[in-house]
Amino acid sequence: MLTRKTLDDFLVKLASSSPTPGGGSVAALSGALGAALTSMVSNLTIGKKKYASVEPDMKKVLKEAEALRATFTSLVEKDTQAFNKVMEAFGLPKETEDQKALRSAAINGATLEATLVPLEVMKHCIDALALAREVASKGNRNSISDAGVSALMLHAACEGAALNVKINLISLNDTDFVGWKSEEVESLLKTSKMMLEETQGIVAEKMRKD
Repeated sequence: MLTRKTLDDFLVKLASSSPTPGGGSVAALSGALGAALTSMVSNLTIGKKKYASVEPDMKKVLKEAEALRATFTSLVEKDTQAFNKVMEAFGLPKETEDQKALRSAAINGATLEATLVPLEVMKHCIDALALAREVASKGNRNSISDAGVSALMLHAACEGAALNVKINLISLNDTDFVGWKSEEVESLLKTSKMMLEETQGIVAEKMRKD
């Protein structure tokens, strides 16, 4: 499993000529990193007298951020598995008309799955960005830069996942599905960018000297 590898082993595999892991898995990993940073800021806030009033909020954020971190981590693996299925489908025999039809159906089904995985990453990024914004607003001020990096990683995850959705949509023939999902991608990107800017604004304000 990719997520059981050491960091160095993962990067070596990523840098190799193998098509997996690729950008989709990296987008999911970026999401996991962003969620982990949100958890860190929460942990650095909980138990501090100065932030006692927001401790219940931070405990809730921590629980949700850790759940999202686990989800993003599973999507690192899921994205690679989905892409491998596409490659397997392309490798099916195509000598007869029946084989061609089966191969075409398999490619379409696998590509559909490979489209939905990064779209799932995007949706979770929105949830995670809401948590990053909250820790930026309420969390330990000494960790405000970490909250900012969390938001940056999550937005990068969203944009990276969007590219993977778009490239797979090109291969699908269902025009209604493609149009619907294309609109969803643009809406999620717009929301992600707005949430990033809001969080970065909070971070910039708190980094100013009193």
